[in-house]
Amino acid sequence: MAKESSFDIVSTVDLQEVDNAYQQAARELTQRYDLKQTGASIDFSKKDETFLISAPSEFVCGQVSDVLNSKLAKRGIDLKALRWDDPQPAAGASVRQSARLVQGIDKDTAKKIAKDIRDLKLKCKAAVEGDKLRVSSASRDTLQQVIAELKERDYGQPLQFVNYR
Repeated sequence: MAKESSFDIVSTVDLQEVDNAYQQAARELTQRYDLKQTGASIDFSKKDETFLISAPSEFVCGQVSDVLNSKLAKRGIDLKALRWDDPQPAAGASVRQSARLVQGIDKDTAKKIAKDIRDLKLKCKAAVEGDKLRVSSASRDTLQQVIAELKERDYGQPLQFVNYR
């Protein structure tokens, strides 16, 4: 009997890198001439894994989110890992917008990925294990084909392929 090879499909974000990007974005808000005196602010809650942008207008809110997105991208964080809510009116004419980080693969997405793997008609098994998927096969070439196919598809969140053995 041949030894089974496997890998895990996960969706994780390095919170330290996210915190570093947040610190850089907050520093840029205080230094950029067009955002300095606007009263715009950005907050990050590590516990809840959420961002909260407060700004005097939707335009300034968009500018702040662009700054944050650029800092996240420079730090290697996939922007698909953020789920932005619609801007909400706040006190006065100000606006608030929140975003949360996506950690783990939810059940619906995991089922869709497993179905897509089955539809490839390759000799491999995909099993949902909590917030990750384990794909196993006797052939390492088959596993590499599965990884290549999944990289081409968009599931609305970043996927990483780990524990390849």
